Amino acid sequence: MADTRVAIVTGAARGIGAATAKRLAEDGFAVAAIDLDEKRCAETVSAIESSEGKALAVGCDVSDAEQVQAAVNRVAAELGGPTVLINNAGVIRDNMLYKMSEDDWDTVMNVHLRGSFLMSRAVQRYMVEAMWGRIVNLSSTSALGNRGQANYSTAKAGLQGLTKTLAIELGKFGITANAIAPGFIATDMTRATAERIGMDFGDFTKAAADSIPVARVGQPEDIANTVSFFVDERSGFVSGQVIYVAGGPKA
Repeated sequence: MADTRVAIVTGAARGIGAATAKRLAEDGFAVAAIDLDEKRCAETVSAIESSEGKALAVGCDVSDAEQVQAAVNRVAAELGGPTVLINNAGVIRDNMLYKMSEDDWDTVMNVHLRGSFLMSRAVQRYMVEAMWGRIVNLSSTSALGNRGQANYSTAKAGLQGLTKTLAIELGKFGITANAIAPGFIATDMTRATAERIGMDFGDFTKAAADSIPVARVGQPEDIANTVSFFVDERSGFVSGQVIYVAGGPKA
């Protein structure tokens, strides 16, 4: 690309977000790594800079409108107007319905849904101005329903609806919106799930791998590769889609 485009990745301190930020830097983007605690993005930024990429760590609670606007303003001032947005920030507050608190519900909704809405609203004006943009929202196979995840499943299903609506509204400006629904990915989040159900993480991943057609669990890089496809200059006719990156059709 003639001019370096700027990408924002939320939840970029670790896991899928960190892998995605690094991959986009490899693809030639300047990357703003956003997380609740700016210091936690130090490793991500350092890895990018050590490979001669350009990166910026930004602290932001994506569920807070003022913080989101301040973060996007800072990215625009220090890196340039962002035209790629990866809404990856997420949390889990798993529990069975009868034990799930209002705070468990609200926290998950605020980070996943409100956060993606606020970030998309703040960044889209730079995309419209450029008449080019890419939005990728991280959904999940849990959008299809998952025991103990009424809040998370609902939020991840909602992100698919948001994605399709953004694709309709923003398409005429050269902006695409797509979603990725990961299956079992080996991250700190899936480790926390194993802990919640009292299972060794090694046994947990083996059990998952045994049920996946490709006979392995996913890695953060598997998702980063799919993000790379969606944001590519040549992917402009792909919009409003949800790709399940899960190792098989029923994984």
